[in-house]
Amino acid sequence: MERDSQLKLHEAVADQLKEAHTRLRALQVPEGVRMALSRQLLAISAVAKHDLATADRRLSRLMKDLDEGRFPEGE
Repeated sequence: MERDSQLKLHEAVADQLKEAHTRLRALQVPEGVRMALSRQLLAISAVAKHDLATADRRLSRLMKDLDEGRFPEGE
């Protein structure tokens, strides 16, 4: 049973990561903002290798920020 829930979480995180990458490519933002978002996404991907629950929370927060138009400041 535990394995099934982990598998479902893994699939959910993978699907969200794909969606986040797609949305990031489509954004019309300055290059510095795009780079900051890309770094966030890479960090979340790295966390997902070791802690799916944390990655899921961070990814959900990032997606919510994208939905609400809150972007990090570019360099």
